[in-house]
Amino acid sequence: MRQKFTYSYSFNFIIAAAIWMNFAFTINTPIAKADTNYFWLSKKSKKKNSLPFSLPPIKAGTISSVKLNITPPRSEDKLLYGVEVSPNPVTDQINLKYAITRNSSVSIKMTDILGNEVFAVTYSGVEPGPHSFPYAINNKFNKGFYFIRVVAGTESVIKRISIL
Repeated sequence: MRQKFTYSYSFNFIIAAAIWMNFAFTINTPIAKADTNYFWLSKKSKKKNSLPFSLPPIKAGTISSVKLNITPPRSEDKLLYGVEVSPNPVTDQINLKYAITRNSSVSIKMTDILGNEVFAVTYSGVEPGPHSFPYAINNKFNKGFYFIRVVAGTESVIKRISIL
């Protein structure tokens, strides 16, 4: 029994010493890390979920030479623009100004900070151009923060206001 223990202990000690020596001599050696593993892209594996193309190698510290042309949206492309709420903070009346570029339905919703709808108005067939929407508060709302959401077609703009 004692001899078995000595042999297995000696074997484990030699393996541990070999691993330690391997790490000890490679501490100052730079390690080249691969950013991409290609084993799943090899042609030998024909799995159903494998990609039908190969990805280019990614090297750390290189900058791509591909240029993307991103054009900012033109004002003609937008349906809803120029949304302004004044005054902010509000004391007695909210003045909402907005403009639309083509005929559309417009809905104005006011919610409290918890998301509860406090006020909602919907106009259908609004003509293009600038519009204003005055709304008298007259102590209808508690003091605090509210959100006004203006929706025209598929576009929406949310503005935060505070009522004093």
